[in-house]
Amino acid sequence: MANHLDLFCGPGGFATGFEWAGFTTVAGIDIHEPSLRTYEHNHPQAGVLLADIRKVSSRDVIELSGTKRFDVMSAGVPCEGFSMSNRNRTKFTDDRNFLFIEFLRLAKDLRPKVLLVENVANLARHDGGVFAQEIESGMRDLGYQTTSKVLDALSFGVPQRRKRIMFIGVLPGYHYRWPTPTHGQESGLERVLNVGDAILGDLPVLQSGEESNSYSGKPQTPYQKLMRGDEKKLKNHEAPNHPQATIDKIANTAPGAPMYEKFKQRIRLHPENPSPTIVSGGIRPQFAFGHPTQPRGLSIRERARLMSFPDSYEFLGGLVQGRVQTGDAVPPLLAKAVAVEILNCLERKTTKNDSDLGKVHVRAVEKGTSTSATTLF
Repeated sequence: MANHLDLFCGPGGFATGFEWAGFTTVAGIDIHEPSLRTYEHNHPQAGVLLADIRKVSSRDVIELSGTKRFDVMSAGVPCEGFSMSNRNRTKFTDDRNFLFIEFLRLAKDLRPKVLLVENVANLARHDGGVFAQEIESGMRDLGYQTTSKVLDALSFGVPQRRKRIMFIGVLPGYHYRWPTPTHGQESGLERVLNVGDAILGDLPVLQSGEESNSYSGKPQTPYQKLMRGDEKKLKNHEAPNHPQATIDKIANTAPGAPMYEKFKQRIRLHPENPSPTIVSGGIRPQFAFGHPTQPRGLSIRERARLMSFPDSYEFLGGLVQGRVQTGDAVPPLLAKAVAVEILNCLERKTTKNDSDLGKVHVRAVEKGTSTSATTLF
C-alpha cells in the first residue's frame, strides 16, 4: 500500500483525505501541540512528532515512520503571511513564509516519489507570485517535474468556498493529472453544496452555551449521510456561550448579512449558500459566522461538517482550539481528490521516454500570476 508522510500536519485534513484515497499515513509532524493531539487521537497508526521542522532531521523522520521509502510527502505550510484574513501581512519579514525551504531540505534527503505543498490561493499572486515560483523552482532543482493549480474545495463536494493553491512535484517517470471537479457548473454533474446540506436537519438545536451528544434524527441529505457514516454518538456539538447582546445581534441579522458593521466578513450564514472560507479566529474566544437558523455561533461539529471532516473525527482542546484547528485544516474531501490522482500517478508509472515532460513547466494558477523566477535561497 502506498504511504504518506504528513509535514505541517495540523489536525489531519491531508491524512484523512489520503486515507480515504487508499494511502497509509505513516507519520505526522507539527509544532502546534493541540492540533497534534487531535491528529494522534484520530490517526493512531501514524507516528507523531511535536517539533519545530527546522530542528527535524531526515533520520528523525525515518525512525518515526519506520520506513526509508516514501511515496508522497505533503505539507500544509503556514499561510498566515499570505492570507487575506491577516490584516498585518508581513511578506518577506515573516519567517513562516520561508518554512517551505525546510520541506525541500527533507525532500532532498528522503526522496519521496511525489511532493505536495498546499497554501492559500493568494500565494499565487503575492509579490508577483515570487513565493509560488520559488516553491516550484526548489522542487525542480531537486529533480522533480512540477505543476501547480488553484483548486476550490467547493468543486469537490465541500460546502464551502475555499480556494487553495496546490504544488505537485513528481520524479521522472511519473505524470500527475489534476482531479476533475465533481460539483458545480464545471463538473456538469452535481450542484455545489450549501450550508443547509451540511448542518441543518440531523444536528440538535442548541441555545447559547448548550451542548448535545445525541443526533436529533436521521441524516437529511446525502452529504449528512456521508459525514455521519456509522457514527452513533455526536461529538464536538457545543454552542459558544454568548452574552445576551450577541444573541440579539445574531437573531436580528438576516441570513447572508454581516453581523457587525466594521467586520463585513463576519456574517450570519445563509442556509442556501455555501459557507465562506472557514478561518481559525486565532486564539480569541470569538466566532466567525452566525448559525443560519439559531441565534448563536457554530459548534465545532458544524465547522467540521463545513470542512468535510467526518462525524467520527473528534477535535480535542475545547471550543477555541477547535476553531483554530478547523480553520487551519485542509478539507479532507479536497485532499482526497488530489490524493486519488496521486495514487493513479503512482500506479501508472510511465515506461516510455518522458523527456518532454521535463522540459515543460506547467503553470495553472490564477490569471495574472507572473511566471518569471527569482532566487531567494
